[in-house]
Amino acid sequence: MARMCASRREMLKIAAGLSVLGTAAPFAMQMAAMNAAAQSAPDYKAIVCIFLFGGNDTHNMLLATDSDSFGRYLAARNIGSDPIALMPAGTAPVPLGQVSQLTGRTSARARPEFWGGVLPITTATVQPIPAGTNATTRTFGVHPYLAPLVPIYEAGRMAAVANVGPLVVPTSKTQYQNRTVPLPANLMSHNDQQATWQAFATEGARRGWGGRFADLLLSMNGANSVFTAISVAGNAVFLAGQNVVQYQMSTNAQPAIRVTGATSTTTFGSTTVAARMRDIIRDGAAGGPFIADHASVVRRSMDSADTLNAAFASQAATSVPAPPTFTNPISGNTETNSLATQMQTIARSIAVNAQLGLRRQVFFASIGGWDTHDTQNSTQPLLLARVAHAMAYFDSVLGNLNGANVRNAVTTFTASDFSRTFTTNGDGTDHAWGSHQWVMGGAVNGRNMYGQYPTLGVDQGAFRNPDMAGNIQIPTTSVDQFAATLGRWFGVSNSDVDTILPNLRNFPTRTLGFL
Repeated sequence: MARMCASRREMLKIAAGLSVLGTAAPFAMQMAAMNAAAQSAPDYKAIVCIFLFGGNDTHNMLLATDSDSFGRYLAARNIGSDPIALMPAGTAPVPLGQVSQLTGRTSARARPEFWGGVLPITTATVQPIPAGTNATTRTFGVHPYLAPLVPIYEAGRMAAVANVGPLVVPTSKTQYQNRTVPLPANLMSHNDQQATWQAFATEGARRGWGGRFADLLLSMNGANSVFTAISVAGNAVFLAGQNVVQYQMSTNAQPAIRVTGATSTTTFGSTTVAARMRDIIRDGAAGGPFIADHASVVRRSMDSADTLNAAFASQAATSVPAPPTFTNPISGNTETNSLATQMQTIARSIAVNAQLGLRRQVFFASIGGWDTHDTQNSTQPLLLARVAHAMAYFDSVLGNLNGANVRNAVTTFTASDFSRTFTTNGDGTDHAWGSHQWVMGGAVNGRNMYGQYPTLGVDQGAFRNPDMAGNIQIPTTSVDQFAATLGRWFGVSNSDVDTILPNLRNFPTRTLGFL
C-alpha cells in the first residue's frame, strides 16, 4: 500500500544534512521526515459536504437577472407584508448607521432595500435560453451577502449547479402533475428529503453515498482508516457506509471524544489512579466473549482518540489560523460563526492527513435554520453571510496549508433538503423541490454553471412555464448525476458509481463536468 512518506532519496538527503547532530540525529531525522511528508501528500483527496438543514431558498441565492426573468421574479416576490425580492444589480447598500436613522432601530437592516443589489457573476459558457424565457442572453447574480464568494467564483475555483434535486427519472411538468413517472418518496418533507439527498432513501436510511464512496477506497488509508469519514456536526447518514463508520469530532482543540478521567495525570490526588482506571476499562481478559469484544472496541476507541488528539496537537494542525471575525450584517454585531469553526476543524484534519497516512477522506459539516416560512428577510441573509464567510475562510486556508496550496485536493459542495416556493407567502416561503448548489475547489472547472437554469415565473394569463408546477421548480438535474461527478473525481469506478447511485442509469448524462 502506498503511504504518505518521504521518498528514499529525500530521506538520504535529510540524513546527510543531519549527520552533524550526532546522537540527536535519529529524532531530528524523524521530525524532518514527518515535515517532508506533510508537504507532499501524494494522491490525497477529500470531499466536504456542507448541509443547509431546513431548505435554503435558492431563488434568493442565485438569480437570473435578464429582464424577462427578473421581471417575473419581482412580480412573484416584491409583494406581501414583508417583500422578499432582492434589489437589482447596481443598487447601493445603505450603511447600518443610516438604516438606524431611517428606522429609529439599532438593528433594523432586515429589508432587501438596505442590502444593495444582487452581485453580477459571469459564466464561462453561455447558458442556453430555455423554452418560455424571453431573452437573447441569460445573465446571473448572487445575493449581496455572498460577496466573499464572488472572487473565488471569478477566479475559477467555484461553480454553480442549477436546478438539482432528487429524481428517479427525468421528469417534466406534465409527468409530475399527472404522476405518470415514478417520483421520489415524500417530496417536500424535511426529514425524508434530507435523507434522500444524503442516501437516496427516506428517513431511516442506513447508508449514505459519501460513506459508500469511502467504503470502496478504505484500504488506501491503512491503519488509521477509522478517520476516513469525519463529521463535525453530529450523526450524518451521508457518511454511513457498509464498512466505514463515521468518526464524530468536536470543534475543540483536542476534538476526539475521550473517557473522562482516563487521561488525567492525577485523580483524587493520586498519580496512579488514572492509569489504573485506564487499564480496567481496557481489560477484557476475564468475563467472557461479550466483555472481551466490548473491551476491544473501547481499546480501539481510546487509542484512536489518543492518535487523533496527538495529531491535532502537532504544528501542522495548530498552525491552521482561526476564522476571521464575523460581523452580523443585519445587526452589525460581532458573532461566532459556528460553521466557520467547523471548517477550521476540517482544515486541521486535512493538515494532518500525511501524519495519519490517509489518502481519502469524506467530511460533513452543517448549518441549520433555513426553514423560512416567515421572517425570511431577517433569517436567510444572515445564514448566507455565515456560509460565505465560512467557505471563503476555508478556501483561503487550503491555499496555504502547511506552506502548500492543497485546494486541488479538496472539493466542497453545498446541499439542502430542497429549495422553496417561487412565490412568497407574505414574509417567507414554503417547501418546494429543485434547488441550486455550489461546488468549490481547485479541481473544479469553475466560473461556470452546470445544468440548465430554468425559466422563472408562475403560470399567468397566456404564459405557461414548462419548468414550474404551480410555484414549485421541478429539477432538471438529479442528485445522482451530482454525486456521480464527485465520485468519479474521488476515484470511484464507473461500475461502482452505478451500484451506489441507483437511478443514475436513467439519465442520459452521467456526470456534469464541474470536475
